[in-house]
Amino acid sequence: MSEKKEGGMARNICDVRILLIAAAVAFIYIQMRLFATQSGYADRLAAAIESESHCTSQTRLLIDQISVQQGRIVALEEEKKRRDEECGQLRALLQDLERKGVHKLIDNVQVPVAAVVVMACSRPDYLERTIDSILKYQLSVASKFPLFVSQDGADENVKKKALSYNQLTYMQHLDFGQVHTERPGELIAYYKIASHYKWALDELFYKHNFARVIILEDDMEISVDFFDYFEAAATLLEKDKTIMAVSSWNDNGQKQFVHDANSLYRSDFFPGLGWMLTKSTWDELSPKWPRAYPSWHTVF
Repeated sequence: MSEKKEGGMARNICDVRILLIAAAVAFIYIQMRLFATQSGYADRLAAAIESESHCTSQTRLLIDQISVQQGRIVALEEEKKRRDEECGQLRALLQDLERKGVHKLIDNVQVPVAAVVVMACSRPDYLERTIDSILKYQLSVASKFPLFVSQDGADENVKKKALSYNQLTYMQHLDFGQVHTERPGELIAYYKIASHYKWALDELFYKHNFARVIILEDDMEISVDFFDYFEAAATLLEKDKTIMAVSSWNDNGQKQFVHDANSLYRSDFFPGLGWMLTKSTWDELSPKWPRAYPSWHTVF
């Protein structure tokens, strides 16, 4: 009887131990699951906190950029306001100047009557006499009659002499190409002269855009009324389109032959030697300019 009781107690104790072990295992498993779950939540929470921190940083950066842009906008608005004020002041000044008649000064800006060009080649002493003669009367009307020297060729003495004057503009025509004459016995110099004249007039009319040009040669001296004469003659050229050119030379213009020093003659003979033509006339002549000097001289 007592043995049965002891056996029963042993089984009960064993069952209790099994239950305890199962409970312990279950407890450990539950704790492990809880730990794993908590670890996952902790990782997610850390990621969320990091993401929130990044968003906060980006938001602050964006706010800073917006603040900078707002500062620039304010600065631009202030600059615009300042410039508007300056424009207003300039408009007021312009209106005040117009009321005082400054626009009349603008209207009176001097437009050149004609360019004066001295055609030169290889005679520096002659060129000096001609330039000195021109400057004697040209300085007071320099804005009306700007002075040019056009040199044909590379004579250094002529170039040096022309460049020694600061009252004129120097031009140089260099043409080293071989010249073929059209007729036996013709001088090559005639072709050189014709080429130089065409180049110089093209430069003055088309590059410098003068309305009229007065052509002088490097062995001429002008008279005291030279510029007054050409200024008056320029008006004639504009009014009467049948006048091809105006010349200041007269082969018979000597004291013993002149009946009336104030007379102006119209002629169908071209005297040359100090003559003026207009751009419209040159527009017609330039495309058909002859290759040699005697030909173009007789064309006129």
